[in-house]
Order: sequence, then structure tokens, then C-alpha cells
Amino acid sequence: MCYNACSLKNRGGSTLEAIDLARAIVDAVEDKKAEDIVLLDLRPDAIIADFFVICNGLSDRQLRALTDNVREVIKEKYGKLPFSVEGTPESGWMLMDYGDVVLHAFVEAKRRYYDLEGLWRSAHILLRIQ
Repeated sequence: MCYNACSLKNRGGSTLEAIDLARAIVDAVEDKKAEDIVLLDLRPDAIIADFFVICNGLSDRQLRALTDNVREVIKEKYGKLPFSVEGTPESGWMLMDYGDVVLHAFVEAKRRYYDLEGLWRSAHILLRIQ
């Protein structure tokens, strides 16, 4: 886990900042019509990740499309695959762990139930797209 000047090497060998990866994930879910997209900055308090991207899909099919698109875009653009993927579209929640950036894709009812924004209310909201 890295803080403040957090960077990773991308496919071209240049430095990839965690915030750039987070923005690319936001763009990828936005391209597939995700709803209520939030980018949370968890630094410097969290040891889980530096950024959370949280979004809604309208159905299990859309959750699959969102996560498939993120995987493809990030692999193509940065040569990175998630360290792990948890959940299933049918469960209404999926998590993609890219180390310093974690994507949480929910159907609306599951998002309300888990209330990550409430749990991480001390985090700074960098972006909200509704």
C-alpha cells in the first residue's frame, strides 16, 4: 500500500498514479451507464486502499457488463488485472481489487444495505456522478 505520492508502473514503463487508475475505472463504469458513481479518497487513514470507486448497476447483467468493461479497459490501457474479484453479478455486489483502488459495483438495494459511504463517511468525496 502506498500513500500520498502513490504510483505504480504501467505497461509502457512510466509511472501510473493511483488517482489516474481510479479515474480510468470511473470512466470505464460510466461508459457502461453505471449510476450514482462515487470516487472516495480514503487516504491517509485507511490501510485497505487509497481509493474506492462505488457505483450502481440496474441488474445482474449490467453488473457483469460494468466489471467486464473495467477489466478490459484497465488491462488494455495499463496492462493490469485485478488482484482479486469477489462476489457475483447474481449476488448484487461485485468487488474488483486493484491494490490501491477498489471498485464496488452494486445493485441499488445491496448498496443501501452495505452503506459504504456511511461506513467511510470520514473519506473525502472526490467525485460524484449521478
